[in-house]
Amino acid sequence: MKIDELKKACVVGGGLMGKQIALNAAIYGYDVNITDSVPTVLDKVKTWANEYLGGRVAKGKISEEQVSEIKSRFHIVPALKDAAEDAGLVIEAIIEDKDIKADFYRTINKLVAKDTVLASNASNLVSSTFKDCVDNPSRLANFHYFNPALVMKLIEVVKGEHTSEETVDFLMEFARRNGKTPIRLNKEVDGFVVSRILRVIKDEAFFLIEQGVCSPQDLDLGVELGLNHPMGPFRLNDLTGIDLTYHLYERRLKESGVKPAGYDIIKSMYEKHEWGRKTGKGFYEYPDKK
Repeated sequence: MKIDELKKACVVGGGLMGKQIALNAAIYGYDVNITDSVPTVLDKVKTWANEYLGGRVAKGKISEEQVSEIKSRFHIVPALKDAAEDAGLVIEAIIEDKDIKADFYRTINKLVAKDTVLASNASNLVSSTFKDCVDNPSRLANFHYFNPALVMKLIEVVKGEHTSEETVDFLMEFARRNGKTPIRLNKEVDGFVVSRILRVIKDEAFFLIEQGVCSPQDLDLGVELGLNHPMGPFRLNDLTGIDLTYHLYERRLKESGVKPAGYDIIKSMYEKHEWGRKTGKGFYEYPDKK
């Protein structure tokens, strides 16, 4: 697949990241189908997209005419088979669960052309994990957006040993044409670049909290004001989701046999459904989300 031949993209996963990835592509002129296995999720996607675009109009960022054009390219399609039809690019943004993703790739492999580019937004599961689930794995790669995907400029494009140069070039250019700045990773590594750097910061932050050195809120202030980070690690964790951190920590524990720093804190918050902004409470409270 050549980038100039791309007529339609499909985004699978209507959650926080998937809906933003899809709408961003529609804003930049691409015809996009978004789908999810849960119908109620898609209902929320439609409401969210209308509210988001309406807010941009109210702020004078776009016109009503532009909104109409964007909506004409943004399609909510309940069935995966219909959503993937004629798609030259499929971006997967579903739950970070190895078995669920493997089932998805086996399914999508039967629904799309053999040269359709398959891009995983996963931040911790490398695409080679699923290379045996698809024919022609040279078209498979990680394509990692950052949250919020409509705002953040960076995308990590990860070339596995199975990934072709053509696929990497396609994804790098697709990122640029969607207003993003891609960085190329020449090999797969757990967590990629940014998450690995952040992991070191988070591990040290949780160590300091567990030792009673300071509160999560004061540590965030120290990082924000002392290092000029836009968000401290705990505020950022609330944004990305305590639930996601919990699943990542469970995987780290299973693979290493060693509890990551902060594991007990995260496990307790997960069990209490204190998942951050999405549930109204994490390390901070969000009354408007309750």
